[in-house]
Amino acid sequence: MDIILLQRIEKLGTIGDVVTVKDGYARNYLLPNKKALRANEANKKVFEANRERLEKENAERRTEAETAGEKVAGTEIVLIRASSNSGQLYGSVNVRDIVAGLEEKGHEIDKKQVIMGNPIKTLGMHDVRIDLHPEVSVTIKANVARSDDEAELQAQGVDVMAQMFEEDNVPASFTEERDPNAEPGEIPAEMLEDGVEAETIEGEETSEETTEG
Repeated sequence: MDIILLQRIEKLGTIGDVVTVKDGYARNYLLPNKKALRANEANKKVFEANRERLEKENAERRTEAETAGEKVAGTEIVLIRASSNSGQLYGSVNVRDIVAGLEEKGHEIDKKQVIMGNPIKTLGMHDVRIDLHPEVSVTIKANVARSDDEAELQAQGVDVMAQMFEEDNVPASFTEERDPNAEPGEIPAEMLEDGVEAETIEGEETSEETTEG
């Protein structure tokens, strides 16, 4: 279907462009949302007669969006969620959560303006795009963590998920409390692998022989 765009549409064109799209996309989205008109002769005449007014109104909305964008751009919202040890959330963070988080920061954003693609399903810092106008987009940060302390670390650039992975892979013997009776520099026996203890003892004997000689 050929249509006349009434505003900029990503990957299609800008206001006044005549483009061809799939019928379903036009009927189900562009036309009912008044983002475009059918490109017939009658509508072309109507558009041309109103082009100046439409372009002026679009410019005014763009300016308002740019002003709002300066305030919301870079905003960080903290979302506390439960997760598995691998960092996978029990559930997900969706558009409603982003809108609610921004509202707590004093930003009124419509859910249609939040562009996520897919819900967030892991801990960490995530970029979320906010389309304030067809020609004005800003990015905010969704800090998804298990606690306020972890959120603060992530905000400082710490990769909490990487730390979780490292902790899960540290041998248990390295995390056990040191034997209080061990001599300074002595390695606990339970941390020695097969062959290491014998090699150490042999080295000690060699040292004694050298001393005697």
